[in-house]
Amino acid sequence: MDGETPWRGEGPEYGRRLTVLSQGRFGPERGLGRVLDLLAGHQIPGTFYIPGYTVDQHPEVITAIQGGEHEFAHHGYMHLGTEGLDEGGQRAELERGLTAFERARDPPDRLPVRRLELTPETLAMLTEFGFGYDSSLMADDRPYWDVSGSAPVLELPGHWSLCDWPFFGYTPYHGGLLANPDTVERIWLEEYESARAERRVLTLTMHPEAIGRGYLIRMLDRVITGMRERGRPWFATHAQIAALASQPPASARG
Repeated sequence: MDGETPWRGEGPEYGRRLTVLSQGRFGPERGLGRVLDLLAGHQIPGTFYIPGYTVDQHPEVITAIQGGEHEFAHHGYMHLGTEGLDEGGQRAELERGLTAFERARDPPDRLPVRRLELTPETLAMLTEFGFGYDSSLMADDRPYWDVSGSAPVLELPGHWSLCDWPFFGYTPYHGGLLANPDTVERIWLEEYESARAERRVLTLTMHPEAIGRGYLIRMLDRVITGMRERGRPWFATHAQIAALASQPPASARG
């Protein structure tokens, strides 16, 4: 639930690029409603990663998401790329995001970071700030343990091919594929078949400013229906999945 942050976080020049910013605003103002309606119709909970700036600028998204059995999650404050920040800047991004959530509701449970690019400094801070799990790394396609400071943190991995933005995100400044939805539908259902055969978790990452387009909501509806036709999937939040994790091995305890 990024809103305008991916662009505003890049620099003040984006304050004048109203067309690009309006694309980000489409997420909270239009796309989110379609996503929530679809999830409600299928009785599926979701985990919503929200930058603190979006919480401040669009507090109505908190109210809308609270209407379902959904999870709120920390996504920084201004969606800043942590690889471009020093340790102090990364800490400030975490703290400002938490403060925004605390103004709006209870603190969230976990942290992903922009572009799924996690730095050693941020990883070391996760357990310091109370995050028990994260979804930024891709060393496996099953949940696994990593070390945050001297404590373990559970990684719930995704992948770029399981995210809508590489396929459907587009701006005149960054380009994009604008892929055929049928292709993405096939990729996601094939990955689901693989996950079902191996009895593992599958994380699909989507942005309301992309997946919230009418034709893509129809695609997502077909994906969910196709999953159910192929078996009996358990649709869960990351908090529900993390609650099932066993104790980490000694190698992940620092």
